[in-house]
Amino acid sequence: MSQFTVQEHNPHVFEKGAASHRNPLIYSRWPLFIARAITLAGFVLTILAGLFGSVVGSQNFAIIFVWIAWWTALKLLFIPLGGRSWCAVCPIPMPGEWISQGGIFPGGKKIGLGRKWPKQLTLGKLGVLNLHGTWLQSAGFLMIGLFSAVTLTTPALTGWVLLGIIVLSFGLSLVFEKRAFCNHLCPIGGFTGLYAQAAPVEIRVKDRAVCAAHTEKTCYQNCPWGVYVTALQDNGPCGMCMECIRVCPHDNVSINLREFGKDFIESRKSSRLDEAFLALVMLGCVMAFSAVFLGPWGELRRAAYQVGSANWMVYAAGFLLFAGLLIPGLYALLLRLGGPVEKFGKSMARFSRPLLPLGLAAWIAFTISFAFAKLSYVLPVLSDPFGRGWDLFGTAGVVWSPDVSIISPILQAAVLLGGLLWMGQAARRDADTARRALFIQIYGLMITIAMLFLLVG
Repeated sequence: MSQFTVQEHNPHVFEKGAASHRNPLIYSRWPLFIARAITLAGFVLTILAGLFGSVVGSQNFAIIFVWIAWWTALKLLFIPLGGRSWCAVCPIPMPGEWISQGGIFPGGKKIGLGRKWPKQLTLGKLGVLNLHGTWLQSAGFLMIGLFSAVTLTTPALTGWVLLGIIVLSFGLSLVFEKRAFCNHLCPIGGFTGLYAQAAPVEIRVKDRAVCAAHTEKTCYQNCPWGVYVTALQDNGPCGMCMECIRVCPHDNVSINLREFGKDFIESRKSSRLDEAFLALVMLGCVMAFSAVFLGPWGELRRAAYQVGSANWMVYAAGFLLFAGLLIPGLYALLLRLGGPVEKFGKSMARFSRPLLPLGLAAWIAFTISFAFAKLSYVLPVLSDPFGRGWDLFGTAGVVWSPDVSIISPILQAAVLLGGLLWMGQAARRDADTARRALFIQIYGLMITIAMLFLLVG
């Protein structure tokens, strides 16, 4: 039987033991394939419902399951408990992956060009566009924010967006190696990778010396993400597919249980400016979403829905300036007020990790604001996904409207204050001076107060 054992530097390691006693849920590819096949079927149903179902969002499977059920599960379950576990079952890369690897499992005749992802794109006199890291994922999330109001309420638009995403992923898989779309373009991949560092699970090697002596690097060659597991410093790059565990010839890769938020607590050897910018963009977006959908400004909400109008142009400019410039700029200013800094990029990257617990708390609090109240729509659309009056499972007439007006604000306030305290701990650990730690905490306090105003009132 597989069991938990204690190791000197890696407590609570999930050992696989002898080959005859391997846990089939981990070492067989079939369980993960079945899970992904189910999500792929759901993805196809979502697209069909969006394109051909009811135009009323509350009666359409596409709107309810993508923007209510899946969004809630991602923020409240998948990321905080399982890291990038959603990426392990995400259906988007499946069709392209099957074609490029020559079958549903690795080992077939590969099809496609298999080129490496370019690090930069030359733009003539304009210089270069950095295509490496999370820059494009940040841009993608900003684009989601710009059109979120209509996407979240228009089933057909949701259907077309999802169809476009899977087609793009398929095309990229025929040109580039590994999961190019997931690694470099998917905004949800950037989001989950950023906050997956809080999760209490990780995939790591047991003995680095064994990996150093293994010249074939089987784990890297077979990882669909192109991750060398020995070099992992946190959960961010790991898609939790466990392929490295299956192919390691030395049984040297394992699933570890650890304390919650370990990657937030422990400093990394290096940080990157693109990740710092992504963390700040995520903060800006969650504040903007809260203001648009939950704030007291009706004109702002109406402008967000009027895509293409003059009001929307003003809204779009304000959104991009706020999330892409003001929120990052304010953080840079407070870092500078905390004392002399290195170059701008280095200082932003070096002191960015305290932003992660603050951002995760903000997103969880924002999700709580609608999760419990809107989940009542899930059971009806299961029986009637197209809004055509069906009752496939006898749940179309189920009415469940829990009163969360008291508990929801309490939970939101507790989560936000917990994130602020967690950020303060990280700031005191990472900052080079007490003064800079103080200014980082001031930034966190400002964000927390703003979120409390928007969510709790």
